[in-house]
Amino acid sequence: MNPVASTTAYIQGAIAELRHVRWPTRHQAVRLSIITIIFTFASSIAYGIVDYILGRGVSFLLLFT
Repeated sequence: MNPVASTTAYIQGAIAELRHVRWPTRHQAVRLSIITIIFTFASSIAYGIVDYILGRGVSFLLLFT
């Protein structure tokens, strides 16, 4: 199969699959976006706290050198 035919077949297949996708409603999209933002914010706070604690621990250990 030549490259043009395979590329055309790929694009047609992708478009056919996109027709089968069940897209979320506006309400679902907003709700899931809010959940994602809250989870990202909470994770960043948790990682920040762990980073701070580990940084203080390393600083404490460096006092002994």
